[in-house]
Amino acid sequence: DPIGREYLYWIVTDIPGTTAAIFGRELVNYEIPWPVIGIHRYVFILFQQTARQTVLVAPRSRRNFSTRDFANSNGLGLPVAAVYFNAQRETA
Repeated sequence: DPIGREYLYWIVTDIPGTTAAIFGRELVNYEIPWPVIGIHRYVFILFQQTARQTVLVAPRSRRNFSTRDFANSNGLGLPVAAVYFNAQRETA
């Protein structure tokens, strides 16, 4: 039973198509994963912007973030790529 479902770890916008994320505009700074006990899935999603400055407003909260709502409100359309990894923290 997921608690909080989505948690926002990073948003970078305006990444030129032939470069890496370091050349984009960091809208929400990167926060390292810090899972509580159990298995957790982390997802990176890539959207293609139609123009620079497509994303106008940074999310107010990392907790209960909705990728779908964020993409819809900023006119991002469907993702063009995604990758995920699982992380597990065990008891000491």
